[in-house]
Amino acid sequence: MITSTTNQVAGATTTTAATTGRGMDSLGQGDFLRLLTVQMQQQDPFDPVDNKEMLAQMAQFSSLAGVSETNATLEQIAEKLDLLIETTQSAFEI
Repeated sequence: MITSTTNQVAGATTTTAATTGRGMDSLGQGDFLRLLTVQMQQQDPFDPVDNKEMLAQMAQFSSLAGVSETNATLEQIAEKLDLLIETTQSAFEI
């Protein structure tokens, strides 16, 4: 979230922006695409970003997305195993 304030001092107007961000663990593909777009817009046309570097960044992000999906799947499996253990224990207690 970005909020801006305007101050007037001696006839001059200044604007400051306060930024409240998210943690690095909550960044997603949309954030990566925005960063990539801004990076491409701001690069020097006479000295563009190296293709190898860009592909490496994309590969790293793809790998990170895969790891995140794997973690989510493992969490689901752990929850199901916990439920199975609880059910099995309660069946033997009867």
